[in-house]
Amino acid sequence: MRTLLTCALLLLATACTHTPSSERASTARAGVSVLPNRFTIPGLERPRTVRLYLPPSYAKGMRRYPVIYMHDAQNLFDEATAPFGEWGVDETLDAIAAQQGFEAIVVGVDHGNAHRTTELNPWDHPRFGRGEGVAYAAFVAEVLRPWVDEHYRTLTGPEHTAIIGSSLGALLSDYAIHRYAAVFGRAAMLSPAYWVADPAVYAYAEQHPLPAGARVWFSVVSHEVDSTVPDAERMHRIMAAQRPEPGAVSYHLVPGGKHHEPAWRAELPRALAFLFAPAIAP
Repeated sequence: MRTLLTCALLLLATACTHTPSSERASTARAGVSVLPNRFTIPGLERPRTVRLYLPPSYAKGMRRYPVIYMHDAQNLFDEATAPFGEWGVDETLDAIAAQQGFEAIVVGVDHGNAHRTTELNPWDHPRFGRGEGVAYAAFVAEVLRPWVDEHYRTLTGPEHTAIIGSSLGALLSDYAIHRYAAVFGRAAMLSPAYWVADPAVYAYAEQHPLPAGARVWFSVVSHEVDSTVPDAERMHRIMAAQRPEPGAVSYHLVPGGKHHEPAWRAELPRALAFLFAPAIAP
């Protein structure tokens, strides 16, 4: 079983570090840009590209907006940088804005290519090496988030700030909502790769309970690799026990689908509707 999981993670890492064809046309909407700042992750001393989505009304007034932080930004907005499909975050939020009036800023952090497997894991792994997710999460919460709040019109409370990821990005998002509960009050974990941090990730969640008001979304597809589904169910039980009130923790097993971007793109509208209810209707 672990062999299959390891192969799946290595295939995912290969997919994430693959350089897409220069002939691939861009699909990014007008609200998407690459920030001109060249950020550096403290402690890792690695430069990092950050991509930004601004909602349709941003330039039309002085309104402030919720902020969603996401990982693997090459795969969020643009087919030209996503060799195996993009999430369509910009298309999804543009549609929600047009249909329901809800708008948000999205801040996407590029993955670290060959370092992705360690950067998105806060814990050491006997095969993949020393976990660097603590430094990465600190960068997002303590460096990037204050910079975004200073330079853009944001709603700064945790109830307005989400962190969303898939696979290893889901693992990191799980860690972040526990470690930085005063920053992130919303989190969505899609196809979380908890197996690379078993048992530490479960112990950490139990030792750092979700605060009142937090909302957490889990989703997995029925064709996940080996232990992804039972692992997500285990974490869901831990968090649901911490926050048993309705509307706090939600778990979804989606029939069909695979561990890849098209499945996560399909689930994103439902995750956003849960995290930001009642501003977005299901």
